[in-house]
Amino acid sequence: MDGGVDFIQTLEHDMCIKILGYLEDPSDLVRVCAVSSSWRHFVISNGLCKEICQRMFPETSIFDHIVEIKNMFEPTVTKRDDSIEWACHEREHRAYASLSRCLTSFTGKNCILDAICASSTDNYPEESIKNTLEPNDRVNQRASYWSSKGQTDSAVSETLIYELAAKLCLITEVQVHPFQAYFQFDFPIYSSKAVRFHVGYPKVPMEFENDDRDHFLDVQEFSDDKFVWTHSSPEFPMAQENQLQTFKLPEPVFAIGGILKIELLGRVQTQESDGQYYICITNVQAIGIPLSPAFDIEVLDEHRRCTTLKYYPESVNLLLPPKSLESQSSCSPSRFHRFSASLRTWEQMILNTFRAAEPLIVHDDDSDYEYLD
Repeated sequence: MDGGVDFIQTLEHDMCIKILGYLEDPSDLVRVCAVSSSWRHFVISNGLCKEICQRMFPETSIFDHIVEIKNMFEPTVTKRDDSIEWACHEREHRAYASLSRCLTSFTGKNCILDAICASSTDNYPEESIKNTLEPNDRVNQRASYWSSKGQTDSAVSETLIYELAAKLCLITEVQVHPFQAYFQFDFPIYSSKAVRFHVGYPKVPMEFENDDRDHFLDVQEFSDDKFVWTHSSPEFPMAQENQLQTFKLPEPVFAIGGILKIELLGRVQTQESDGQYYICITNVQAIGIPLSPAFDIEVLDEHRRCTTLKYYPESVNLLLPPKSLESQSSCSPSRFHRFSASLRTWEQMILNTFRAAEPLIVHDDDSDYEYLD
């Protein structure tokens, strides 16, 4: 830095880590890398992008290895040990920078791919969980909904288990639409008293043929023991109303493993014909960001060991919102700009310590800097 004090080269290592630790978004660290080669080397060699990403989304600490997969052929070049180590640092930096950028893009869409099973089904396949994938309560002039079996005890709960669109998804809210029986007297609505959500992964890989999946759906026994649940939401009260009800999670949930469980707690409505309690659901949606095809995981066992994050850099832009929308969202003050302002305090400290005559200059013009290396 011409005529100024470069705190990265002047201060002790731990103090530099502390200063950059005030950044809260890995995308800001990418901008820091554009300041100078020494700043870039410091950020990458110390894994700061990974550290902040794990701070934002603790679930990412499960990843033991990063594999970067490119379609372009790259010739094999013999490298020194230190070059190999630096290449690993760069790969990790690119992966976590791209992952954090995708996780904070918030281009919400329905992340549910397919239905796996229900804890019970009254009439299969007419009232199958498959019906909850449809947004409407009528399909081809027939009622479309899932129905539990009847119970005399209103406290009995039910569960619906779904496969998400990717093994890695960021879920921000879940939407559930109770079914109103428009063909029954008084048009009863078969909601539950409350709802809770869980994300996780199967204990063994699930590879279904169509016939196998249909058979699994027809199993009338609870299949919860086939999965490991890594996150559970708070309990949300459900209204007995004929509408798609939105349950916003307190914090976005990074679902690793691609499985979502809807837990329907308690019953409120009896059926006039038999006096038993039922729960019926028209539609379920999980709103968030599926991270495929840019990211995938290779191994995920019951003990959460040896999990590899597979990173496809050429597919990242497929997950991001259009540039016009992205530029609109960037109009708000960046954390990096706020951080740059806060550097004035550190600047004064450095100047007082080293008796420098010129102020610290941070170049915040990253217009020519590509987000990915």
